[in-house]
Amino acid sequence: MHDEPLDYLVVGGGPAGLQLGHLLQTAGHRYRILESGPTPGTFFRTYPRHRTLISINKVHTGTDDPELNLRMDWNSLLSPDPDLRFPRYSRRYFPHADDLVRYLADFAETFKLDLALDTRAVRLRRDGDAPDAGFTVTDQRGTEHRARRLIMATGLSRPHIPDIPGIETAESYATVPVDPEDFTDQRVLILGKGNSALETADNLVETAAVIHVAGPHAIRLAWNTHYVGHLRAVNNNFLDTYQLKSQNALLDGHVRSIARDEGGTYRVRFSFSRADEAVKELRYDRVIVCTGFRFDASPFDPGCRPELVIDDRFAALTPAYESVNVPGLYFAGTLMQQRDFKKSTGGFIHGFRYAVRALTRILDERHHARPWPGRPLAATPRALADAVVARVNRSSALWQQFGVLGDLLVPAPGGEFRHHEEMPVAYAPLSPVTRGRDHLTVTLEYGPDHDKVDPFDITVRRTAQNSAEDAFDASYLHPVIRHWRGGELLGTHHMAENLENEWDHPEAHHAPLARFFAGQPGLLPTGAEV
Repeated sequence: MHDEPLDYLVVGGGPAGLQLGHLLQTAGHRYRILESGPTPGTFFRTYPRHRTLISINKVHTGTDDPELNLRMDWNSLLSPDPDLRFPRYSRRYFPHADDLVRYLADFAETFKLDLALDTRAVRLRRDGDAPDAGFTVTDQRGTEHRARRLIMATGLSRPHIPDIPGIETAESYATVPVDPEDFTDQRVLILGKGNSALETADNLVETAAVIHVAGPHAIRLAWNTHYVGHLRAVNNNFLDTYQLKSQNALLDGHVRSIARDEGGTYRVRFSFSRADEAVKELRYDRVIVCTGFRFDASPFDPGCRPELVIDDRFAALTPAYESVNVPGLYFAGTLMQQRDFKKSTGGFIHGFRYAVRALTRILDERHHARPWPGRPLAATPRALADAVVARVNRSSALWQQFGVLGDLLVPAPGGEFRHHEEMPVAYAPLSPVTRGRDHLTVTLEYGPDHDKVDPFDITVRRTAQNSAEDAFDASYLHPVIRHWRGGELLGTHHMAENLENEWDHPEAHHAPLARFFAGQPGLLPTGAEV
């Protein structure tokens, strides 16, 4: 325990907590990370249960540019140490979870992070009613840890259990045996249609007699939605067994009740969505609940309990990743995905590593009088276009946190612009760098209806051959530049799609962008050359 409160207490020593700790330490802030388990990344010592990560690890990319390589490396944390890149720990495209645990331990040790292991936060409270009141966290030994601000990086640590009568008699994804021989010739019902459910189903295909995977919504495939938390191809072998009539099935509808008789057989009442909610009783030898996880708010005192949203699975966050009802309480890591739920990558390492870096810059702006980093640009259409083209062709942050993080181009005193990288676009209007000024946001985005088209239909890729005319209607990932003034959107420019994601063609990309800048009212000095 410190006599003086720390600047920051971070609860959770997984990848987000370690990333945040490294950045706070680099910035010179006093902090401490509290981790409930014996090693960093305790969650990944158990999950995923079948030990194959769905975060890709593409070792051979054809380039030695470390920034570009982060586009294909979904497990590394951000640091200046080239030895702390995850491809040095595994060559597998879908790595083993144990390799991630080993990597996180090395990351913490390399940077000598202030990490308290085997320290579980059992009570979290405010130190007063004032908006700037600090926090006290009590651990399982009764030790108190105090800080001016509290950052939760615990992830979704508790199973999310639907309200179904009798569900307590079923087995949980967290504890169900993973040996497929344990299910030989059995009829199995799996509740849930996400990756944990289908991972479990794939594991049982060779031994179970019948497997039904059930949930109220149709399965959504990541290759169609571009949300990597939807069902991934690495877990979809079960769909093949269903469509080719191999005794397995997907059930769309609601489980109304689960009952287990004295012989151990389950009787499940199920209403089918596509049959006017007709209810049928189905019998199984095993029922496994794979319905995801939720944030654990139970350690918070009532006076500082964060407001919860999305079926009480997440804390409600402001654009600054702060609790909407508890000042000074911030959130990092997969909990940040409340801001982009099922739309971008905030729930995964390759997304939140950049959001965590943005959070540290927000904290510096708000609490330490440190402006967002920026560099000067000449106030000409060509200079602005050069900067944008350079960034969208190399940045890993804009690539991974599509539609969420953006670069800002802001007119500055002295007749120049300032280029600020990787700010949450929802936070940009609140930042001091945009106060009283026009600003341009630069993001990478999919089209608004990208999940409604066949991703393998080449006819929807009308702009793939560097055609600028239809760029506004692009479905695939492409750069979007917007001009804002006082909260009003004055202009939008879509850069043309490109099959290789190279937006640097002089006529298709650079020239139209420069003309857009030149044509924006009141943005550039009169007479600026295109």
